[in-house]
Amino acid sequence: MHTMWKGSISFGLVNIPIKLFAATEDKDIKLRSLHKECRSPIQYEKKCTNCHEEVAPEDIVKGYEYVKGKYVVLTDEELKQLKEEQEEKSVEIVDFVQLKEIDPIYFNRSYFVGPGDNGTKAYTLLREALRQTEKIGIAHITIRSKKQLAILRVYENCILMESIHYPDEVRNAAHVPGVPEGTEVNQKELQTAISLIDELTTSFAPEQYEDTYRIAVMDKIKEKIDQNEGVAPSPTAGPREDVIDLVSALQASIERTKAPKKQEAEKAIKPKGAEDKKRKTSRKKASEAK
Repeated sequence: MHTMWKGSISFGLVNIPIKLFAATEDKDIKLRSLHKECRSPIQYEKKCTNCHEEVAPEDIVKGYEYVKGKYVVLTDEELKQLKEEQEEKSVEIVDFVQLKEIDPIYFNRSYFVGPGDNGTKAYTLLREALRQTEKIGIAHITIRSKKQLAILRVYENCILMESIHYPDEVRNAAHVPGVPEGTEVNQKELQTAISLIDELTTSFAPEQYEDTYRIAVMDKIKEKIDQNEGVAPSPTAGPREDVIDLVSALQASIERTKAPKKQEAEKAIKPKGAEDKKRKTSRKKASEAK
């Protein structure tokens, strides 16, 4: 596993060097958008919504919209300073509670916690203390410049840390529209529903559940590969207008080069008599002028 964070856990006077590892991974199938005609990937330009011009990376700044259409700009230097001020490399346990006291709606992301250098003994001590007391630790941690609330609990033989939402990040369920008031239901229907729940009640075995859509998409992809339906960008893919312009420019250059040579050739093949006649006419005009 790739170490994504290094620091320490502190509770009381105990300090435990640790490493964090992502406990979950996103297995969604990533599909790219391609040009239907030539099968090349589509690029998306960053354009200003006001002047509609394409914006270079160095001309992009971060801003916070405090009212509609008005922004406060934060410079890279300001954000860097704030990050350095908040980047504490420690997990500070502030309380111990029972896991059942926390509703799952608060849970956000999971991380495996492993011992750091010389931290094995203290790590084992915390793990066994959590296991025997059946408690979890409530802690503060800063990850990627964001201070988060987290819990520490035992998972199998490892300490697991789960970041959890702050109370003001969880929306009020009372604001959900259309939720019926009261609990009046038909008792016969209720007993039938309870019986159905009892029939379907079992022990949780996560391995029996699978993402059937992802499996179906991968099967279809493999089927297309086996049938040699894989595609690659067409050799002619690209800005055809530029190619045409380039050919036109080259052709024009060739014609421009040919023109002086053509004129010289025409001069070389003119009849000698014509040149003599032209010179005699010039002399006659000059004599008459005198």
